[in-house]
Order: sequence, then C-alpha cells, then structure tokens
Amino acid sequence: MIAPRHGLMLLAPLALVLTGFFLLPVLMMLPTSFREYAPGTGIAPGVWTLENYTRIVTDDYYREVIWRTLGLGLFVTLACLLLGYPLAFLIARGPERWRVPLILLVIFPMMLNLVVRSFGWIALLSNRGLVNNLLIQLGLIATPLKLMFNLTGLMIGLTHIYLPFMVLMLVAAIRNVPRDVEAAAGTLGSSRLHVFAAVTLPLSAPGILAGSILVFVLTISALVTPRMLGGPTYKVMATLIYDEYMQLLDWPSGSALSFALTAMAIGVIWLSSRLTKRWAGMA
Repeated sequence: MIAPRHGLMLLAPLALVLTGFFLLPVLMMLPTSFREYAPGTGIAPGVWTLENYTRIVTDDYYREVIWRTLGLGLFVTLACLLLGYPLAFLIARGPERWRVPLILLVIFPMMLNLVVRSFGWIALLSNRGLVNNLLIQLGLIATPLKLMFNLTGLMIGLTHIYLPFMVLMLVAAIRNVPRDVEAAAGTLGSSRLHVFAAVTLPLSAPGILAGSILVFVLTISALVTPRMLGGPTYKVMATLIYDEYMQLLDWPSGSALSFALTAMAIGVIWLSSRLTKRWAGMA
C-alpha cells in the first residue's frame, strides 16, 4: 500500500505542470480584470476599477449573452444525455460481439478535426444545404428553414460533437452497475421498467453526473463551432471573450468575462454534484 507521502510525491510532477501551465496564467489575468480599458492602449495605467464586473451584471447585452450561453449548455447537455443513454445502455448490455464496433462508431467522429465537422454541418444546415434542399424537394416546406446563425444550428452541431463524451462516460457507469442487484429486484416482482427506474438509473448517476459536467463545460467554453455555426452576430460567452481580446483589444473586459464564465461553470458543477449525490443516495 502506498503511503500518503509517497502518493503526494507521485502527484507532484502533475501538480507542477498544472500550476505552471494553467493556474498561474489564469491568476495573471486576475489583476487585468480590475483595470480600466483605455482606447488605443488597451489598459489605462494606474487605474483600478470594479466596472468590468458590474457591467457584466448590469448591462442588458452581457446578461443576454450569459443566459444564452447557459441555456445552450443545458440544452446540449440534456440532448446528449437523452440520445446517449440508450446508446450507452445498448453498448454496455447488448451482445458482446457488437460492443467494440459500436464503440468505434461512437469515437470515430472524435478522430476528425473540429473545423471539418463544423464545415460539414454548414453544408447540411445552410439555406441551400442538403437538409433544406431535401425538404423543399419533398414539398414539406416552400422556403428554406433558418437552421444556422441561431440556437438550433448550435444545438445540432454541438450535440453531435460532444455526444461521444457523454456515451463513453455512461458506458463505464452502466457496466459498473451490479447485475445481481437488478436480478434481485426482478425476483421480488419488479417489472423491467421499475428495475431500470429504481435500480439501474440511480446507480448510474456517477456517469450521468460526469458526462453532464463534461459536456456542459465543453459547450459553454466552445469557440470554433459557435463561431462557424453561430456567425458573427449570434454571440455566446466564448466568442464574446475572443472579440474583446482580439478585435477590441479590451483585455480588462475579456479577463472579467473569462472569470465570470469560470465562476458560472464551477457553480453549475457544484450544484449538479449536490443534486446528483442526493438523488443517488435517496435511491
């Protein structure tokens, strides 16, 4: 058995890497978020202010972008969960010979570049894309549907991109559910649906929590796909932060928005963890 001190020594190299390449650069942005923006120079020398944070709370445009980002994250997470759980259940409990081929089909899109996959959805969802052309030829619609530069296009694209993460998390969780517990519930007269709702689903809560947190965090911080499918006008937090830094050179506002996004992600993760643990404990 490894002593606690030896365990800490084993983790020390990883902790140093994370501190040097992640934590310190983030903390270096913290003072910048309290500085004042000076047009033409970026940061006003010697001026400290809370305006960058108060503007996030009071400005209607920033609040709209924040709620849009959170809503997008929740919608994509829910869509990935609803689509991913049946597929993960089939992989975990289906015939053994189909397990590896199904897993390979799930992870195959992850081997493609993110830009390539986003361009593929542009070809499918644009006004003259495959989806609209097919619907028009079938006579179901007269004019093209607006499937891009809005919430619909972003949801479809991000759900496709992050669905494999949810499925892989759920497969591991479902395979860890003891089959004898389900069999015991069945011998006591429970139907298959009741066994699933009362035993399998709560016991797979750790996988649901891990997959949901991963998909949510990746969605609200996504930049490439919202930039391509959302266009220049449909902003989310990541694209707004990018514009503040790279186009407006407003580093103080960009830093404040970055920390606000981090705080929201941590808050949602903490709340989700508490609710899921309580749900699994009650079961």
